[in-house]
Amino acid sequence: MNRLFLISLATASLLTLTTGWGQNTLNFPALGRIVESDPKLAEVLDKSAELEVLGSGFDWAEGPVWVRDGKYLLFSDIPPNKVVKWEEGKGISTFLQPSGYTGATDYGGEPGSNGLLLDGQGRLVSCEHGDRRVSVMTKDGGKRTLVDNYEGKRLNSPNDAVYKSNGDLYFTDPPYGLPKRYEDRRRELDWCGVYRLSKDGKVTLLTKEMTRPNGIAFSPDEKILYVAQSDPKAALWKAFPVQDDGTLGDSRVFYDATSLVGKLPGLPDGLKVDKKGNLWATGPGGVHIFAADGTPLGRIETGEATANCGWGDDGTVLYITADMYLCRIQTKVTGLGF
Repeated sequence: MNRLFLISLATASLLTLTTGWGQNTLNFPALGRIVESDPKLAEVLDKSAELEVLGSGFDWAEGPVWVRDGKYLLFSDIPPNKVVKWEEGKGISTFLQPSGYTGATDYGGEPGSNGLLLDGQGRLVSCEHGDRRVSVMTKDGGKRTLVDNYEGKRLNSPNDAVYKSNGDLYFTDPPYGLPKRYEDRRRELDWCGVYRLSKDGKVTLLTKEMTRPNGIAFSPDEKILYVAQSDPKAALWKAFPVQDDGTLGDSRVFYDATSLVGKLPGLPDGLKVDKKGNLWATGPGGVHIFAADGTPLGRIETGEATANCGWGDDGTVLYITADMYLCRIQTKVTGLGF
């Protein structure tokens, strides 16, 4: 009986700890394994570290973000159109519903919010599929649209976003939230872009070269913008030099994982960067860990299609959304923003 099978049995026997609303235990089941590609992995992650399952039973969990003021995690569950809250000792609760679609008719299988982040004031910013916008939650609980169009044409379905230290918001816009995706008659743009929303409200198309832009993050010095491409025919991560004016230079392929598609579950999706410049990027087989020069250090193998990840607690804990699961793992590094 192999280790992965034993882990799956243990997880199944303990699902009652993670599927309910209350959670008065710290005895979390574990999932997956750590795969080493380079000995330097030991500098960022202990090979014996456990991937704890904090919650399960979600339809497609995405966009984890840690709220430091409240010491809790928020993440999207896209198909049921809600944002979920997880808090140590209290477990799972619904934070917001609807989260990404407020229409009156059916809007396909992925109407909810996707990527979540906090702005400089600590307000929740959401990439919304169904309403095709990036919004911010105001102090009194309502929402305000930050951007929903480019030159008068509606966005496809904003997916993920990151703030630059100057307050500019960079975001990706693939078609995954549209009921028929690329073929949807509601599409108004002929490309899937990476955009910048400046503090003054100006929207700039930075590139439309990527077929399915997804996760997005800056290097620690903000001289490089990393963008994941979740195209099974070209499953890769690109690195763009950031110009002095905030626009992007010519891209280079940071890492190409196309050969893994179909062999391991998942595609390049969400990604985060630690203070040392390492990338923690969800892709085929779980969370790939890369050194800043593109060297693969290893992988947190979840056994599931893995959507996204985000730093939490004191910045050394990585929270991971993997299909139906919310997980966390202790690392040896500190994430950007902490």
